[in-house]
Amino acid sequence: MKFKIFILSVFLIPIHMVFSQNLKGIYFLDEISKTPVSSVLVVNSVENFQRNSDENGWISLQGFNFEDQKIYVSGIGYEKEEFDLSLIKKEKDFGYIFLNPKIVSIAEVQLKNSVRNNIFQTISELDIHLRPINNSQEILRSVPGLFIGQHAGGGKAEQLFIRGFDVDHGTDVSLSVDGIPVNMVSHAHGQGYADLHFVIPEFIDKVNFDKGPYFAEKGNFTTAGFVDFKTKDFLENNFAKLELGQFKTYRGVLGLNLLKNKKDVKEQSLFLATEAYFTDGYFESPQDFNRFNGMLKYHGKLNDNNFLTAYFSGLSSKWNASGQIPDRAVEAGTIGWFGAIDDNEGGKTSRYNFTVNLKSYLNNGGKFTNQIFYSKYQFELYSNFTFFLNDPINGDQIRQKEDRNLYGFNSTYEKSIQLLGLKSETVAGIQLRYDEVNDLELSRTKNRTITTEALKFGDVNEMNLGAFWSQKISLNSNFDVTPSVRFDYFDNQYNDKLLNQKLKSNSNIFSPKLRLNYRLNDQVQLYSYFGKGFHSNDTRVAVLENGKKVLPPALGTDFGGIFKLGEKLILQSAIWYLWLDQEFVYVGDEAVVEEGGKTERMGIDIIARYEIYKNWFADFNLSMAKPRSLNVPADENFIPLAPKLVSTGGVTYRKETGFNGSLRYRLMGDRPANEDNSVVAKGYFVWDGTINYTTKKWELGVSVQNIFNVKWKETQFDTESRLYNESQSISEIHFTPGTPFFGKLSYTYFF
Repeated sequence: MKFKIFILSVFLIPIHMVFSQNLKGIYFLDEISKTPVSSVLVVNSVENFQRNSDENGWISLQGFNFEDQKIYVSGIGYEKEEFDLSLIKKEKDFGYIFLNPKIVSIAEVQLKNSVRNNIFQTISELDIHLRPINNSQEILRSVPGLFIGQHAGGGKAEQLFIRGFDVDHGTDVSLSVDGIPVNMVSHAHGQGYADLHFVIPEFIDKVNFDKGPYFAEKGNFTTAGFVDFKTKDFLENNFAKLELGQFKTYRGVLGLNLLKNKKDVKEQSLFLATEAYFTDGYFESPQDFNRFNGMLKYHGKLNDNNFLTAYFSGLSSKWNASGQIPDRAVEAGTIGWFGAIDDNEGGKTSRYNFTVNLKSYLNNGGKFTNQIFYSKYQFELYSNFTFFLNDPINGDQIRQKEDRNLYGFNSTYEKSIQLLGLKSETVAGIQLRYDEVNDLELSRTKNRTITTEALKFGDVNEMNLGAFWSQKISLNSNFDVTPSVRFDYFDNQYNDKLLNQKLKSNSNIFSPKLRLNYRLNDQVQLYSYFGKGFHSNDTRVAVLENGKKVLPPALGTDFGGIFKLGEKLILQSAIWYLWLDQEFVYVGDEAVVEEGGKTERMGIDIIARYEIYKNWFADFNLSMAKPRSLNVPADENFIPLAPKLVSTGGVTYRKETGFNGSLRYRLMGDRPANEDNSVVAKGYFVWDGTINYTTKKWELGVSVQNIFNVKWKETQFDTESRLYNESQSISEIHFTPGTPFFGKLSYTYFF
């Protein structure tokens, strides 16, 4: 009998091993929703295999030693588990593992090296899980160190601040949604204009961000950093949401699955997302703001090797605005804190996006991703910053307008290989973007109807071709080096319809980069990054300069680490330096070019996440910077409006059902408003809060912005202006008042 068992074992063990070895990879799925789980970390017993699941929940087992069948799986928001590959569900040459969702515990969060993770991914995963994004402004506030300000009604893109930059509306930070660029080149209002209002917050799935010019796949505008938003591929539940707030504020959101899941594994999805938003706002003159959003998205598995994602989304919005008001008018009692000098500002905008993305898993273990996208974008904005300075009779109202077609293609190849006996991963790709901007206009107007003077009017055609290569080399299980390089080519054409001129230019730039990551142990990861980046300049500038000095380089370095201190504290800190060859931008409000010269910024970032007690979490973000202009006298080297100190943080109580809530603060320190710091933009400190009660069928919530109803200036500028009854102009702070106490009630029904 023993001999028969021995003979049977001799035959069964090889069969068992061959069967396991034939597994190409594993799909990780949520046990409840049956949908893919990304960012799952898989480690074998000796930790020489570490890999993270992608957005389809897929992990390739190429290079896995099948002599040991055990794998250890962990993911933020899921139970940490051990699996035997011989016992998992299999289909053909891949397997399925189902993970049990749970409220995250920081004690279970592990710091491991992985191929695709950036240093902030753990922080981002924690934040999304604990503090879901509930409004359009929180989309950007979810990024530590990124501040926003609104100064022309809710329909205009927010002003952005990060790492000592007032990046206006996006000049030095690149934003994208599902691979579609948000920043607009050669925009009517200014270079890099990034309007994120076409995204419905409830359908954000991931926020991937990092800081500095260190990432080869990121090109234009990535000097201070980048933020990539990914929308959901699957909708867990149908839902309808209604919000009612002060100042005649109403908002409705609908999410509706159009395909039913008939399998244990949800392999495809089609859902509809819509949003309608109305408000008069808190200004004395009603904003009459309305915004409509919609998205129809498909995601599905075509076959064993190919996944297709396609969607159409649309935004339409219009609003009135009270603009920026001067200190002297408020102090004299001419207008109130929420009043206006010219309440005939405002605008309208629309954006319609279409994208198709095909992700293919190749037989050699590589991954090939191809995406095409198209955006139809229209913009019309009326502003008045100087009132009667330039035109004492009609006033200084301006119109900025454009009609844009944006075309693009992204292609990326990823492959794990052996390089000189070392584990390595190649990531290479090409990116093509073409902007066709028609009737790009800057005009002086009166009451939005009468054009008094045309300042700029023409068509822009701008093409950006980028290619990048990155090679991550693991010198051992704890230390990796990633050299990379990027090349960008720009072709700029401007048809000046006022001067009847057609101008052309081209330019290019190489951007080498190097990243070093060292895992000291399970509690400490250290890193040092070095890189060159850039931001392009408006085509109307590039053609005048004949393509020379219009891609000013930025050189940066970061030294930092992420630390697990004890069981319940995660800390990320960095010291950084960034040098810019030229802050050279087109000022859309005046149709002029400003050369800021060489600048440098240095600073410290600190990010902390702490589990106070079961279900209680605290977070803290602090960014301190010293921005300075170079080659100018020391008493005149301040960079106007560049932030020196910003901080956000709060306390969150999080459970799957029952009461949930958070109390959060925003702190912006004082900033110089001009080059010699004789005019100061005052900082502010504001508290916000949210309380929800959640069941499986419905959720009731109350949120309050500016709980203590403090008076604060959201955006500020040192502007020279003249009021109608003034004989001379005055230069002083002009500001947009921040939100007063603003309460809102919401109800969500799940079905």
